Amino acid sequence: MIRFMGVSKNYGTLAVIKELNLDVSEGEMVSIIGPSGSGKTTVLRILMTLESINGGVIYVDGEPLTHMARNGVLVPADERHLRSMRAKIGMCFQQFNLFPHMTVIQNCMEGPVHVLGLSKHEARGRSEELLTMVGMIDKKDDHPSRLSGGQQQRVAIARALAMRPKVMLFDEVTSALDPEVIGEVTNVIRKLVAEHNLTMLMVTHQMGFARDISDRVCFFYGGKIEEEATPRELFGDPQRERTKQFLSAIKEAV
Repeated sequence: MIRFMGVSKNYGTLAVIKELNLDVSEGEMVSIIGPSGSGKTTVLRILMTLESINGGVIYVDGEPLTHMARNGVLVPADERHLRSMRAKIGMCFQQFNLFPHMTVIQNCMEGPVHVLGLSKHEARGRSEELLTMVGMIDKKDDHPSRLSGGQQQRVAIARALAMRPKVMLFDEVTSALDPEVIGEVTNVIRKLVAEHNLTMLMVTHQMGFARDISDRVCFFYGGKIEEEATPRELFGDPQRERTKQFLSAIKEAV
């Protein structure tokens, strides 16, 4: 579903992503862990086309993401192609980015109506179904300012899902939350993994969550994958010295 082929990203002379090769299968949940500055969030921003790339090709659902075929060769994608590709990808950020002037239900309906062209009746039905799934249907007529951080993040997940993406990206979705409400959001993501055949890529500092929920964990260091394995293998018997150092430091911090 997602394929990075030799992808590089530079900021001036600083190489943030170095010749990245990564495949994520349909329905797979992959967590990305690693120290700050290792390139984790940049991977997600590239997939959302919020950042351009300097080399390589990315495929999503069998189609090139930032390129398109023309006369048998790949050329940089035009805006029309980028819009069609973005529709396949949903993202939840650290900050919830809900529209403050809209109610919860209006936040969820906005994209399906104005981007997908659904009728308001269809969009409302879809949004109510998703808000029920994330346990927020009783707050559908409230504005975001009346919600806790955990509640806002659950609404943000429902809003992303309302666009019917094939891929969901989560960027440290629990990092801005108080410890007592982190469980609200992690339980919603667990439910998504269990009940929906979504392909998911998650950047997280929550090692226990990554261990419990992932099919595969990638440890990033210096703009590349230093080690990748199943959660049991990576957390139980890491092979690379830098991975061992990182996990040891995490345990000491806890």
